[in-house]
Order: sequence, then C-alpha cells, then structure tokens
Amino acid sequence: MGNNDYNSPTFKKLLDSLQQQSWELELIISGFAIFGLFTAYEPLRVEMLNAENEDQIYRFVVYFILNIACSILLFNLLLHVILRGLWIGSLGLRYVSGDIEFEKLRYSERFTKYLQKRIVSFDRYIANLENYCSVLFAISFLLIFYVLAMTMIILSIVFVASYVIEGDLFPKAFGSVFGAFLIIFIVIGMFLTFIDFITQGWLKKKKWISRLYFPIYWIFSFITLSFLYRPLVYNFLDNRFGKRLILLLAPIYIIILMITSLEYRQSNYLDKEQRSSTLFAKKENYLDMLTEEGDFPGQVVIPSKVITKPYLNVFVPFSENLEDRIFAYNDSLTPENDRRGLSSSIQINTNWSDQITSARQKDSIRKVYLKTFNEIYSFKIDTLEMDEDFIVTTGINNILGFETFLKISNLDEGKHILRLRRKRKEKDTVETRTDVILPFWYFKN
Repeated sequence: MGNNDYNSPTFKKLLDSLQQQSWELELIISGFAIFGLFTAYEPLRVEMLNAENEDQIYRFVVYFILNIACSILLFNLLLHVILRGLWIGSLGLRYVSGDIEFEKLRYSERFTKYLQKRIVSFDRYIANLENYCSVLFAISFLLIFYVLAMTMIILSIVFVASYVIEGDLFPKAFGSVFGAFLIIFIVIGMFLTFIDFITQGWLKKKKWISRLYFPIYWIFSFITLSFLYRPLVYNFLDNRFGKRLILLLAPIYIIILMITSLEYRQSNYLDKEQRSSTLFAKKENYLDMLTEEGDFPGQVVIPSKVITKPYLNVFVPFSENLEDRIFAYNDSLTPENDRRGLSSSIQINTNWSDQITSARQKDSIRKVYLKTFNEIYSFKIDTLEMDEDFIVTTGINNILGFETFLKISNLDEGKHILRLRRKRKEKDTVETRTDVILPFWYFKN
C-alpha cells in the first residue's frame, strides 16, 4: 500500500506528526503572506480606482474582488499572528511558572471559586488558544473562496442578462423568457444557499425540504465552485470551535465595515467630494494637482487653476460612457458586434490585403468618430462661445483621451469659468447641456 494512501497507518502517522508542528508552518506562511499583502494592497486599490475612473467594469470587478480578498486575509492573518504570539508567550510562561495556583493568590472564597470556574486551568487556556489559532488560519483562506462564490453568482446573473436576454445566442422572445427564468432561478438559489449557510445546514436536515433543495445545491456547487473547498467547510461545521469562530467573525466584519465607513463632517454645507463648479475647484480637474499615485483625472482636465499662457490646454479622458454617447448621437457608428470588454490581442491572419483594407476602413471610421465628438462637444468661457477641434491623444499617465487648445489671449485678467457643453439627441430634437464647470484664473506674463 502506497505512502500516500489515506487509509495507510504510515500516512496517518505522518499527518499526526505534521499536525503537531503545524504552528511553525502557520507562522512562516502568515509572515510571508502579510508582507506580500501589505505590498500588494495599495497597487490593487490604485488599479481598482483606475478601472472605476475609466468605466472598465470587468477590470473594476476583478480588482474589487482582489481588494476584498486582500483585506480579509490581512485582517485574519494579523489576528492569527497576534494569537499565535500570545500562545507562544503562554507556553514560555508555563515553562517558568507552571499552572495557576489559586491558593497562593489568597483571594476571598467567592473570587477563588469564580476564577476556578471560569479559567479552570492554564493548560486549558493554552489549548483553547491553539484551537482558535489553527481554525482561524484555515478559515482565512476559506473566506476567500466565499468571496469567489459570491462573485461567480453575480457574474452568472450578468452573463445571463448580457448574452441570453440581450445577446444573440437565442431568438429575442425565447431569450427574454428563458433569461428571466434563469435569473429568477439564480436569485432563489442564491437566497436558499445563503439561508443554508447562515443556519449551518438547516435545509439539509429536514427530509422533505432537503429533497427540493438537493438539485439547487448540486447546481450551485458548480456555480460557486464549492466542490473545490467542500471538505474544508464540513470539517469546520462538525467542529465546535469552527462554528463558534465563524459566528464570531461575521459580526466583527460588519463592525469593521461600519467603522471604516465613518467619517467626520467639518461643515454643514461644505464637502470636499463635490464636483467642480463656479464655487468649488476639485483637484481631479487640474493637472498640477494630480501628484499622488491614486489621483485620476476627472471629466475635464486643464493644466492649472492659474493660466499665464495665451492658450488653455484642455484634456477630456476617454471612457466607455463617452463612446455610448457618441453612438447615441450618431447611430451609424454603432458596430454590429461590440468589441469592448475582455479580448485577446493574438490574431492569426495571413491575408495581408485584408488587413490593409481593414486598417483603411478603421481610419475612415475614426475620422467620422472624431468629427462626431467635435460636433457633440464645445466650450464656453464665461459668456464667450469657444469651439475648437479635438484630436485623439494619450495624455496624463498614458490615459487615452481627447485634447484641444483654446485661445484665451483676448480674455481679461482675473477669474473665469470654463464650461464643457454637450449636445444630446432627444427624439427629434437636439438639446445642449453643460457637463462640467471649471473655475480658473488668467494672468498675462
């Protein structure tokens, strides 16, 4: 019988031996993991904010999940290291002092009995610390799978909405009905799975309910990828310490979330998160103020609040929402197959003439695209109409966008208001609205 046979006495002996020394591996892994997580946390947060700023929903979801997973692991592993440190300190103290001798403390009978009942012995305290440390270390990685499970359910709903209801996989009428049925099934299944989770398997215990729940459980085991970590879950649920720790960590996470969402308000009327206006200048709209790594440009960016040159450089970052507005204004640009989203850059095409033709077609479409953008957007400084042509460029931090230069040499010195105006088609009419308002000061050299 092989050494890796789980029924082999030799294998069981090896596992028992490793189990006794697992605390050393836990501390080594925790130390490296905490260092790596602290190093990765800020770059992940910056990438998440960057994806949100550029309206890249897929990238945002990926980095949002990674950010949550990183936060959960950091909290749990830091707590694990603290408890392991307390456990090691307790072992050292036991070597020096032995067990607790309540008689030597010479407390009153009432306190002595109370402490003996609550503490029992120092060895029991050490054993409890050992159990909590081991369970906490394992549950830290199990929680990442729970985050992944929630993400898979959300992605399933998005997939059904995008490709079944709104996509071309099925005829429109059938796709709408079938897609609605699938979404209802996923939502009900998600609710029942959550109930079964928080009640620690109540739906599996009732005979008639378990028969109805089993098909949902079987399907959701694939959707949530629970088949990868199911043994770990049930090993927790049959352990008293595991159940207690799961129930304890849930409210702790909620409390931490509430604490991190708290903020101190300094004013009844002023708010630093408001958009730029005639009364407020937000840093995201001024290039010289975007100095930190996590700073991203707003809808419009100008060089500074104070302009000393006879022209004003204006940059409008590209976003998917902006392209949707262009398609809505000029529906001839709307492609038959929307290529936005995740795709591979690897292309195999040996027909060079087709590639050249395709490149020329794209160039002609890009000209119409840019012409439409210039038709939609215009400027107004104070009451003066400004209509300059944009070009496509890569600007701040290599961000794709549109750039133009406005002549302002004829302006008076002092404060001025720049307004980015956008045309929008509403049925048979075209209306103009102001998207962004930026204050700036102009002083001649």
